[in-house]
Amino acid sequence: MSEPAPWLDKAEMRAWLALIGMVMSVPPAIDAQLKRDSGVNFFEYSILAQLADAPDRALQMSRLSTLSGGSLSRLSHAASRLECAGLLRRRALVGEPRSTELVLTDRGLAALEAAAPDHVREARRLVFDVLTREQVIQLHGIALALTRAASPETAEAIAHLIAERHLSDD
Repeated sequence: MSEPAPWLDKAEMRAWLALIGMVMSVPPAIDAQLKRDSGVNFFEYSILAQLADAPDRALQMSRLSTLSGGSLSRLSHAASRLECAGLLRRRALVGEPRSTELVLTDRGLAALEAAAPDHVREARRLVFDVLTREQVIQLHGIALALTRAASPETAEAIAHLIAERHLSDD
């Protein structure tokens, strides 16, 4: 039998409640804005955005599932919806059996470019406009530490993406 976990102190409880409130309110607000203005949900938008930034606008599904924060099954279902809408297409990888990549179509890129301005405005309104520059820097460190604890592979993929896109301050 394991030892009982120590209860959260007042500062930890305040932080926990604030984190839970953020997790329960910010993602649904972002999702609602995208659905209302663009007809795609946040997960689908994330898929399109990752593909747009990838070489040749294509990524292997296993890597894309890590970057977009969804299982392969969830990604496959979303890809089917996006494929029916003509926003992406599937392509078998040559020499890699049972391996598929998703490719962003010109129509998908146009849809992403149309959705991006409103999405960025909403991200600014909900997150960046209410934080100081110091808090934004702290948010990066805190979010990455929490992601690393919950999903090391996602944290590694994000760190790789930051380096790949030359987004680090170093």
